[in-house]
Amino acid sequence: MVRKFLAALVLVALSLLVFAALPNGPSSQSLIERAKKYDVRILRDNWGVPHVFGKRDADVGYGLGFAHAEDDFETLQEGVFLVRGTLAAVKGKEEAPTDYIVRLLRVWDLIEARYTTDLSPEIRAICEAYADGLNHYAALHRDRVLPGLLPVTGKDVVAGFVFKGPFFFGLDNRIRELFASERRHPVSRKTTARGAGNSLTDGIPPGSNAFAVAPKRTPDGKTHLAINSHQPWEGPVAWYEAHLHSEEGWDATGGVFPGTPVILLGHNRHLGWAHTVNSPDLIDIYVLEMNPDNPNQYRFDGEWKDLEVRRVGIRVKLWGPFFWTVKRETLWSLYGPTVRQEHGVYSIRYAGMDEIRQVEQWHRMNKARNFEEWQEALKMRAILSFNCVYADKTGTVYYLYNARLPIRAEGYDWEEYLPGDTSETLWTEYLPFEKLPQVLNPQSGFVVSCNNSPFRVSAEGDSPREEDFSKTLGIETHMTNRSLRALELFGGDSSITEEEFLAYKFDDAYSKDSEVARAREALVEAPPTDDPLIEEGTELLRKWDLRTNAENTSTAIALLSIHPNPDGGHNGGDVQGMRENMVKYGSILKENFGRLDVPWGEVNRLIRGDVDLPLDGAADTLRATYSLIIRGGSLLGFEKGRAQARGGDSSMFMVTWDSEGKMTSRAIHQFGSATLDPNSPHYDDQAPLFARKEFRPVLLDETEIRAHLEREYRPGE
Repeated sequence: MVRKFLAALVLVALSLLVFAALPNGPSSQSLIERAKKYDVRILRDNWGVPHVFGKRDADVGYGLGFAHAEDDFETLQEGVFLVRGTLAAVKGKEEAPTDYIVRLLRVWDLIEARYTTDLSPEIRAICEAYADGLNHYAALHRDRVLPGLLPVTGKDVVAGFVFKGPFFFGLDNRIRELFASERRHPVSRKTTARGAGNSLTDGIPPGSNAFAVAPKRTPDGKTHLAINSHQPWEGPVAWYEAHLHSEEGWDATGGVFPGTPVILLGHNRHLGWAHTVNSPDLIDIYVLEMNPDNPNQYRFDGEWKDLEVRRVGIRVKLWGPFFWTVKRETLWSLYGPTVRQEHGVYSIRYAGMDEIRQVEQWHRMNKARNFEEWQEALKMRAILSFNCVYADKTGTVYYLYNARLPIRAEGYDWEEYLPGDTSETLWTEYLPFEKLPQVLNPQSGFVVSCNNSPFRVSAEGDSPREEDFSKTLGIETHMTNRSLRALELFGGDSSITEEEFLAYKFDDAYSKDSEVARAREALVEAPPTDDPLIEEGTELLRKWDLRTNAENTSTAIALLSIHPNPDGGHNGGDVQGMRENMVKYGSILKENFGRLDVPWGEVNRLIRGDVDLPLDGAADTLRATYSLIIRGGSLLGFEKGRAQARGGDSSMFMVTWDSEGKMTSRAIHQFGSATLDPNSPHYDDQAPLFARKEFRPVLLDETEIRAHLEREYRPGE
């Protein structure tokens, strides 16, 4: 016992020493001095939106970093620890798996090897300037800075793109499945390929909307673009709106994520673009055949190859000033990152494993002045996935199924695990840009993208043909309700006015061909029961018009029974399960409202600070509001019969060019520009407009901005 007690004392002493030795980073004065080389002004309009005016592009990057830190410093700070693989040292053991993935993927090996060779000096300057903006803000608010943060560098900024980008096509989920108690998939042997799967085929997925309508389909020769990404409303991938203007030709507005120094989706005066998440199969998992005489060797083309073996330390915060460093093995094979488990040794290969130029491609898209320049930026192929919908002042509209699609050997089932003993499964090339599914200026005059198959994005005959693409590419073929409704609305109207374009974006109905409609039909046609609540609920479903407007008195019990939700899945094929939901959640409605036919807006709520407003829309409607979120088999936060929306429609832009090429734009954010400051008037000032489906004008000209100016300042003033 004495020995254990002494050992514990030593551990405590060492932990205290380590804590005391944590670097505090450079002095505040030195960080402020570095900021003096930038020439930038920040103009906040009366909605708090930052308009960053700089002499050079790098000046703008610096100003954006400072402005975003003013509104969301904690999220930005946490994001830096995340991409460094040191988040567990800040937040505790729950984040250790994420830190492990950073090491497993060798994110920082890639950054150190390619930062100065793959990125242009101009882009490095922007990234380093953005980091200096964060550092400057942190220097003025040292009480908010966690130990070990400073200085933030341009490499931290680029690492954010490298690490987070593959998660949008499911890399995190594929890695996690390897840590299950048993193998999840069989190993494919060469027979007949079924093609590759995707994660959005099961149930109702979350996603985004993007629409573009050309002059040939409008009565007044206008061109319309809807930029309508669906994201969580808080956290590291929540949208923040900014306008960036330099004397070097950068003049773009739109949405950024915490840590991104360029507009990710938005527009300039000449053109605009939207992204929606697609689900190509960009990841393969290989099962290695190990040498029985050497656990660190695997067979490849008849020879034994050595795994690259490392032992990495993950520093974990225990409590107070105490930390512990956990040692873990990371491996690497010819295929890529490798994991050793009791049920096998697995290698992971994913598209763009050696790519760090994402920020450079988006910057070129920001500054493009016409379709040719914008498409030339796309041909960099640095952005590994995302559909693109484009429109411009000339009336050009365009859809691209953007992805680095691996060219795979025919004959394997690429949905399963692959044999890791042959170069035949080791793909090294990608489908050329020109062969990707894409539509330029279709005869019908419109394109839509709602996380659906690229083979149905316009009117019949205008979309790419499924038979022209190998099944091994893993291109999804499913259709969301949003895509069905968009095709019904835009395809059914040959003369779309600006008012109709806006109304279609806010459509709140489920298509008669949707999974929700089929689930409703199954419930209505099921044999009667002796449960009065089920019978009352079924009668409400029988009257339901498949709409989700706030006044609708059938929507609540319908959706509570069917459970469409952002995590995917519902009980559409299980009448018994839906009836159990109807009883469980219908009882909560009765308890809290005294009735089953509760207007949907009483249940579906926008809650922010002191704001508590009814919302229309629901999961997988064009008016997307995600509130019925399932966690652990139950609805999150539904104990009192109300559901708080936590994602969906967020930062939106509706852009129009008239027949002369003059641009007007409207925008809205679900909360406001001050994403983390409840004391700011901009914490929730846009929420009432958002709930009413109203927009505010987008301001680009400095004279217009000054007419609506709240304050002007240089960072640090």
